[in-house]
Amino acid sequence: MTLLRDEGLTIEELTVWRMLQRAHVHIARHLESELLVAHDLPLASYDVLTQLAEAPARRLRMNDLAGRVLLSRSGLTRLIDRLQRDGLVAREACADDARGLFAVLTDTGAARLAEATPTYLRGIRAKFLDLLGPGEIGLVRDMLAKLPISAVH
Repeated sequence: MTLLRDEGLTIEELTVWRMLQRAHVHIARHLESELLVAHDLPLASYDVLTQLAEAPARRLRMNDLAGRVLLSRSGLTRLIDRLQRDGLVAREACADDARGLFAVLTDTGAARLAEATPTYLRGIRAKFLDLLGPGEIGLVRDMLAKLPISAVH
């Protein structure tokens, strides 16, 4: 295939890339489905609630939160609007920046996250971890650590 040769990719390299993409999409769709059915909570919402739960005082500046989740800033704003309407997140002004806003996990949001987490973890185990053999988790970690992705928070 000329395209592969012109771009310096082999068939094997392109196949591995596509497998990684498909694996991510397959697992994410499964997690999304399980969270929606059991908790009426989309995966992106779960991710935002998790990031807030793990942050000091359960709050993050909107800009910082946008950097931690896989959403555009406008997509995050729309999602926070929905989570706020559902009482899962609140917005608070930043004392040191009149234009800045914090997203804050509410007690209701923390409870919803606690209910959904076992479903999320079971999905990760079933669709990813249980499929790896002894020693492969460390190998996958080491391989992924080579990629230019932002650090896990």
